[in-house]
Amino acid sequence: MSEDFYDVLGVNSDASTEEIKQAYRKKATEYHPDVSDDPDAEEKFKKIQKAKQVLTDEEKRQAYDQMGHDRYEQAEKHGFDAGEAGGAGGMGGGPFGGMGGGGGLGDLFEQVFGGGGGRGRRRPRKGRDLRTELEIDLEEAYEGAEKQFTVERPEECDVCHGEGHPPEADAETCPECQGRGQVTQVQQTPLGRVQQTTTCPRCEGEGTLYSETCGECRGEGYVRTEATLSVEVPAGIQEGQTLRMEGEGAPSPEGGAHGDLLIDVSVRDHDDFEREGADLYYRLPVSFPQATFGDSVEVPTLDGAAEFDIPDGTQSGETFRLEGKGMPRLRGRGYGDLYVQVQVVTPERLNEEQREALEDFAEAGGDEIEIKDGFFEKIKRAF
Repeated sequence: MSEDFYDVLGVNSDASTEEIKQAYRKKATEYHPDVSDDPDAEEKFKKIQKAKQVLTDEEKRQAYDQMGHDRYEQAEKHGFDAGEAGGAGGMGGGPFGGMGGGGGLGDLFEQVFGGGGGRGRRRPRKGRDLRTELEIDLEEAYEGAEKQFTVERPEECDVCHGEGHPPEADAETCPECQGRGQVTQVQQTPLGRVQQTTTCPRCEGEGTLYSETCGECRGEGYVRTEATLSVEVPAGIQEGQTLRMEGEGAPSPEGGAHGDLLIDVSVRDHDDFEREGADLYYRLPVSFPQATFGDSVEVPTLDGAAEFDIPDGTQSGETFRLEGKGMPRLRGRGYGDLYVQVQVVTPERLNEEQREALEDFAEAGGDEIEIKDGFFEKIKRAF
């Protein structure tokens, strides 16, 4: 099934023309081929333009809502101008054989494709997707975790069960449309009679009027509530990745499936590690003797301490790799590596014995320096 024009622009089926135009400008800025890095930007941009063209044209949008996406696209492939559908079915001698005052869009579609195109026959539109954010620790990203969070979303009103009116409210057939939910206008033009069918403005397509409106939801059928949900965060998830919870989005205004809930994950900075993909980076402070003579030390990892041998003669800033000690890759494809960068720490204070030892070291190396004139600064530069 092709992507719905409302989904392409990220708006509800009841969005106003201004909301549709705003959504179009936002999407067009994001996916314009001249500025977007998306490899499918050109194709997406064409879809965005087509969606805006149809949904900002009152007649085309009405035809699109009545037919549904796939039937509308099929009609256009057969050279059918949906923007003039209301009149084509009523023109004598028209391209689809309508005789004066025919049945309009529904009859026309039935003649061409052998099936009705009315709202009641098409697949109910899915509810819109919602989006929220979730922050986790690096340890949770390493292990995976079940996280609880709260999200505000529309849900069916418990008082009226989504009907918009109390159960005891009196109902009457809408006198404007006689219960059909649509009204038809016929105009005489030089080309013949043009017939246009639109949603009834009085009952808003329901076909029925009620004596009372639900006081809880004010007739909307939905109220905004705060829901507590639980999601499984997979081990190895990275900053900026999105989790999808199917059916936890907004309800459909047409009785279809709920939309999905999209969860954008962010990972807090860690005190010890920096992350790049599945790899971790750690700075290991060592003393001058450890770097000179080598040593065996423990290095922290997210899976406990690991033994690490510092080779003798190690230079400050030198980096070593501990294979498989990084982050897990998604879907169980192994682990990244831990990169340990050695930082030789110069002592800020020395006792007399240490000072004499370093003076002997400097003299043994042939350095003729005065201690007070920057000996320790020279040691820092050397290592």
